Amino acid sequence: MLRCRITLLGMSVIETASTREDLPLMVIPSCMPSMVEAFRSAFSKLDDLCRVRMYTDIVLDEDVIASRCKDADSVVVIGFRVSDALLEKLATSVHCMVFGGTGVANYVNLSAAKEYGIRICNVEHYGDEAVAEHTVALMFELARHSGYLNQQLRNGKWIEMEGLELNGKTLGLVGFGGIGKAVAKIAHGIGMKVAVCSRHEDTQALQEFGATWTSSIDELIESSDVVSLHLGLNEQTKGMITEAHLAKLHPGALFINTARAELIEPGALVKRLSEGDVLAGLDVFDHEPLPMDDPLLSLSNVVLTPHVAWFTQEAVVNVIAQCFDGVSAFYRGERYNVVV
Repeated sequence: MLRCRITLLGMSVIETASTREDLPLMVIPSCMPSMVEAFRSAFSKLDDLCRVRMYTDIVLDEDVIASRCKDADSVVVIGFRVSDALLEKLATSVHCMVFGGTGVANYVNLSAAKEYGIRICNVEHYGDEAVAEHTVALMFELARHSGYLNQQLRNGKWIEMEGLELNGKTLGLVGFGGIGKAVAKIAHGIGMKVAVCSRHEDTQALQEFGATWTSSIDELIESSDVVSLHLGLNEQTKGMITEAHLAKLHPGALFINTARAELIEPGALVKRLSEGDVLAGLDVFDHEPLPMDDPLLSLSNVVLTPHVAWFTQEAVVNVIAQCFDGVSAFYRGERYNVVV
């Protein structure tokens, strides 16, 4: 299929089948530059199903997004939230939205989308290993400070800083889906004891990783040296980790969140970390990008990364493949990862 690129003020628009007005239009209104070529290499999946128009810059302005999606029948959503106001604008033409992530409930109003008759699709298990490895990387950074010590050494400071061995420590996992199991596999491999709090007791997986199970978050947090969250965000899980739960972290404990910040009661984590006796590794935040006046930035006992746990070459390829499978299924009258 013929492809063309139009460059406007440093922003490129890549299109396929631009003259085939008999075909419906699929738009990618915002794209991380590092994902552009991977997206473009997968365009052939949509040959003869739709025209494709991809903008190769990152944009968050809702008016710009709405303008770019004018006349689109389907939209791939990467890196931005769809507010109710934006959803209303898109609903004039859009009948399918495919999100490049799993937990779409905090990116779009699913009930409103259903009322508009818009199909919402997601991608699943695209980065289980990636997020698990980043989770463990945060654990190691908190335990051995390698990134911090590297920076200090480059600044001319030779600092001998005592570390913490993870071998033999208890890792408490809140949630035991694909990512939680991947974390348990790595933790078990480095000699950690694994404890799990989840709704359902997966006996086979628990046995595989030598893990114990409990239905009590209080019990898990109280008995763990490292606590890591691996839950999807929904009405049942929002704010489920409370100030009272965090108070049960013992001095010296590590707290990791590569899932969603909204799982934690607002303000509770900053309050607990401000006591200074526990460490945290965080990849997700209530407001993203993280504002420079966020109190987390003033705490020395926190390692912060900018929501990149999922971001590996392998995960990107998987995200794009599933996004286009969702679009393709929509135009073929089939179902694929349909949430609404």
